Amino acid sequence: MNLTFIDWLIVLLVLVAMIYSVTITKGLMKSVTDFLSAGRSAGRYVLSVSSGVAGLGAISIVMFLEMGYVAGFSLSWWGLSQGIIILAITMSGWVIYRFRLTRSLTLAQFFEKRYSRNFRIFAGIVAFFAGLINFGIFPAVGAQFFMNYCGLPESFLGIPTYPLVMILLLGVALYFVYTGGQIAVIIADFFQGVFVTVILFVIAVYLFFNIGWDQVSESLEQTPINLAQNEIQDLSADSSFQKLSKDEQDNKIYDINAKYENSSRINPFKTSHVEDFNFWYFLIGIIGVMYGTLGWQGSQGYNSSAKSAHEAKMGSVLAGFRGLPQGLFMFLVPVLIYVFMNHPDYQSVADSVSSSLESLSTDTLRSQMRAPFVLSEVLPVGLLGAFAALMLAAFISTHDTYLHSWGSIFVQDVIMPFRKEPFDNKTHITVLRYSIFGVAIFIFLFSMFFSQSQKIALYFAVTAAIFSGGCGAVIIGGLYWERGTTAAAWTAMVIGALIGVGGTLVKQVSNEWLLDLSSLSTIKSIILYLKDINGQEYWGIGMTASSISYISVSLLFPVEKINMDKLLNRGKYSIRGEVNVVDKEPTLGWKIFGMGKEFTKMDKLIYIMNYVWTGMWTLVFIIGTIYNVSTPVSNSKWMSYWKYYIYVHMFISVIVIIWFTIGGFNDLKNMIQRLESDKRDHKDDGWVNS
Repeated sequence: MNLTFIDWLIVLLVLVAMIYSVTITKGLMKSVTDFLSAGRSAGRYVLSVSSGVAGLGAISIVMFLEMGYVAGFSLSWWGLSQGIIILAITMSGWVIYRFRLTRSLTLAQFFEKRYSRNFRIFAGIVAFFAGLINFGIFPAVGAQFFMNYCGLPESFLGIPTYPLVMILLLGVALYFVYTGGQIAVIIADFFQGVFVTVILFVIAVYLFFNIGWDQVSESLEQTPINLAQNEIQDLSADSSFQKLSKDEQDNKIYDINAKYENSSRINPFKTSHVEDFNFWYFLIGIIGVMYGTLGWQGSQGYNSSAKSAHEAKMGSVLAGFRGLPQGLFMFLVPVLIYVFMNHPDYQSVADSVSSSLESLSTDTLRSQMRAPFVLSEVLPVGLLGAFAALMLAAFISTHDTYLHSWGSIFVQDVIMPFRKEPFDNKTHITVLRYSIFGVAIFIFLFSMFFSQSQKIALYFAVTAAIFSGGCGAVIIGGLYWERGTTAAAWTAMVIGALIGVGGTLVKQVSNEWLLDLSSLSTIKSIILYLKDINGQEYWGIGMTASSISYISVSLLFPVEKINMDKLLNRGKYSIRGEVNVVDKEPTLGWKIFGMGKEFTKMDKLIYIMNYVWTGMWTLVFIIGTIYNVSTPVSNSKWMSYWKYYIYVHMFISVIVIIWFTIGGFNDLKNMIQRLESDKRDHKDDGWVNS
């Protein structure tokens, strides 16, 4: 085993602390509303921290380590391009605010209110199916991490360790959900979120100050040369290449060198040939940020758990700051891992890791486990255990959230619409628990038998596209366009689902079968072409096709306009206490920047800080892009920029950790008091009266 006694003690203490955090929720859950949406009692900081760690998860940490290793620093530059879009979304409350006004417990419940019960059932089935397939690899990646990082044996007392680890981890997550539903999930995830954020930051700082910046520069600058040399070497050994003329050989070698000239891990303007995670990946991601808001239902419980629509909006605004310490780790640590694997000063680490990687069965698994193997080699005692505990917390936080979400979706959006009357409170909670247990069984079996063949990020994109490819048009159209029709919603969702399913299935076709062109050559050629389209691109295709179909069908076959005031509970349909008016007559200046009647002085300050921070980096991106288009920038200048970028984010991360910890614990105290007071509607169970 790689962990010492001290490391295992840290893991045990963190596990005990997580279990204890759930015990404080006993007695607070009194109804279906509490189980599904924490009694609509959560404040902004608790929501931001809890949903943040739930969305991160152990698998996402592995994913970002894998992505960053391939793309290097340049990955972050194109991420800045999302700044203005994210700013517009968070400041306007795009989708999130209006969805919360509908008081829907799930997205499909909103679909019934806006479109029809039959569409709710269909959307619920598609969301549930897509979620299960997407969620299905989570236990596998988590178990592989713990086995390889901790150095666990292949079997324990004659029982294979791999399924045993999955069962133990899923068991803990189930305990959390069963104990207090969404209340327990939010509170446990908050504590885990604080811990995860702190440790990620500490590891990033530790590694940064233990590796020379010159070593980082040398490793990254050498990358395109090394990649080109490796491909030329492989090509030279090919018999067909040897038969070519000297000029033809030179041309092929020239093409390879030209290709890798644009595979920089330093300069983001030379990434056109970076595998998968290049400019196009981020372009689709930028569009998807706005299109897919609330489209992913893995964290749907948080969408309805806020104590008001305004708190939900502020939680989203704060997320931009909350994610900075985590983002620093995802940006910096994969690059430092690359240095350990490629700089001659760390040859011993690279040799040890390479030897460990050879024992793994597939290239996909080796790609995922490279970073954990490196960290197990370079982290000191104590920090080694802290990272294992961090991954344990991240694993459980995601799994309890997703088990709750997908289990709830099946009951709320598939079973309930078939019933003529709602469940009684006790039966409803029992059925929800059975559904959650069924989800746990499915993902365990899926992880045991499914063979993943692509990078985690691309698998996420293509499987999520089964639902999110079509639902974005349906959500946006339903919340903002009174002319959007039910027929258009059906069309968009079906088209998006077909594209996502097709992209997922084609990735499972055997390469050996495709390369044998002795039969069905035309079909195989088509499949081979489709297989070369990555998961992110399938998502982009799904978004485009679904949006066009939604608009077209709505305009071609118009029906009576929807009463948006009734849907959004505003005007004469408003619900008392839903909107807390602080400033009855906000000035025009505040209104222009999205700050209305509900904004306190602190709310306005947070908004201004967000505008300044996001605006600053957006300006850096715009100026930097214009400058680089007109003037070549050397690698040394880019490395200076990345160094200052790291120092700025380290400084701000310290402030953020202190700020959100204090704000979160205040929110937590208020949330528990609110739940204990029992002043809430226990009949709010997601049932929609026709």
